[in-house]
Amino acid sequence: ISTPIIPPGKKIIHCTNDARDLYKANDTAVPILGDAKLVLAQLVEAVKERLGKKRRADGVRKEIEKHKTAWLRRWEAKRRSQERPINPYFVMSEFQRVILSEDAIVTHDSGSPRDQLLPFYRSVPPRSYLGWGKSHALGTGLGLIIGAKLAAPDKFCVNFMGDAAFGMTGLDFETAVRCGIPILTVVLNNSAMAIEIPHLVVSHDKYGTRDIGGRYADLGRAMGGWSERVERPEDIAGAFARARKVTEGGQAALLEFITSQETRFSNRGVLR
Repeated sequence: ISTPIIPPGKKIIHCTNDARDLYKANDTAVPILGDAKLVLAQLVEAVKERLGKKRRADGVRKEIEKHKTAWLRRWEAKRRSQERPINPYFVMSEFQRVILSEDAIVTHDSGSPRDQLLPFYRSVPPRSYLGWGKSHALGTGLGLIIGAKLAAPDKFCVNFMGDAAFGMTGLDFETAVRCGIPILTVVLNNSAMAIEIPHLVVSHDKYGTRDIGGRYADLGRAMGGWSERVERPEDIAGAFARARKVTEGGQAALLEFITSQETRFSNRGVLR
């Protein structure tokens, strides 16, 4: 979903509804031009027809389970960290602990929140997680979650975004307030464009290009929404519970978490 590293020797099957997308980034072995939903349904039927009643060996499931358990163990310290500023992985871990995926629709944004959320968030029902990888720009998640709330008003609709993304589209939170669309926007404020730390080196040394400033809870309140600024790890779960109650009352909510400039990501490699 997010620029995965493809191991050598793998065949690429690319499905798109626009022929101009084909062969742009990869040497595609099987190009498929069509609607993704229709193509996937046909692929499922084709696989069923080919496999018949045969089941995949239990060894495959056990192998996956073994690697997953080891992977989660490696990340446990960050996902339970009590450090201050708050580790963004702990924010997302607490969200998943207190909010059932059956009750929510969740999306990320470009940059760090995408790479911190998508490896670990477990969504059970279909369409409860909107994952869009690198297909859109900073700030897209806010508009998507407004649309999700209109489509499923009974769901707790939440978008996670960084302070850089908020700088692109954050004032659209006022649209949700004015139109009575009770979403929750989560702003992970680390006062920087942290995902660019390895890249914006010279420009940052000269001009401070990674630095960002703002008090986003204050902005959310000024736009007519409910908001809280959270600085302590022990306050995260309660803040999510209060925000959910506010949205259930029909008001748009914004939570600003003061987070560390985390630069470690789980999806920067392949399983060997």
